[in-house]
Amino acid sequence: MSAATTRSRTPDRLCAEAVDLARSAAEEAAAPGVVGEHVSAVSEGDRVVTHLFECKEIGYRGWRWAVTVARASRSKLVTLDETVLLPGPDSLQAPEWVPWSDRLRPGDMGPGDLLPTEAADLRLEPGYSGEDTPPPNSAVTDAVTPQALADLVEAEDIEVTSETDRDDSTPLTERGTIASVAEELGMRRARVLSRYGLHIAADRWDESFGAKTPMAQAAPAPCVSCGFLLPLAGSLRQAFGVCANEFSPADGRVVSLAYGCGGHSEAAIMPTPPRPAPHVLDELGADAFPLGPPAGDGG
Repeated sequence: MSAATTRSRTPDRLCAEAVDLARSAAEEAAAPGVVGEHVSAVSEGDRVVTHLFECKEIGYRGWRWAVTVARASRSKLVTLDETVLLPGPDSLQAPEWVPWSDRLRPGDMGPGDLLPTEAADLRLEPGYSGEDTPPPNSAVTDAVTPQALADLVEAEDIEVTSETDRDDSTPLTERGTIASVAEELGMRRARVLSRYGLHIAADRWDESFGAKTPMAQAAPAPCVSCGFLLPLAGSLRQAFGVCANEFSPADGRVVSLAYGCGGHSEAAIMPTPPRPAPHVLDELGADAFPLGPPAGDGG
């Protein structure tokens, strides 16, 4: 062990004795009455010492006020370096930071929030393949080269200048391209749901509004025979639909065909409750009794 290493680990005597200077600096930075007892003095290097004080601030249990002091070579004047609040070995700290993509849960998005999807999202797959590029601002859009950018600007200029001269029968999209065919077939989407995306969506919907829910177990009939069911399009049509009954707990939700509730369109009409029989003894009515002899009675 070299002499320089030994000196750096041994606190400088003048800096180690500057406890009052360090305390006054900590009390100036902190609120009144939150600087506790002196814990220790740690050597940070040649003529550099950090004094640690207990922190009595509520919510900062185990934290310490760290005040670093130093002095120049061949000088007896100790000066203040910095004052910070640092966690100790038993301090209460915030949990480890988690990226927003891992913290996001269903229902967290609000108005104006954007949720970009990754290019390798397993829930999606290409909607159509070919040489045509996907729409702008798409996650699967390749980097635009300078030549492609120049061609795009030139095409936009030609389109703007010819907008007033063209008739209504001239299409804006060049016919014969893969993009134009996809647009005519209703497939002008860069990506669509993959089989994995369909499966996880179906599992999620079946868990919320499926045959195993308590509401479906007590329903008079399943949704497949309900007139308020709006079938879905595509492959999910065979198992799911949208409820259109405003009195149903699943109104506007995607429900399984095996789901059901008490608002089924063909539910039996509840019979009218029978009217109770009249009381044998009428305790609510009043009988009229004469207070005197009838009129015209000579007696």
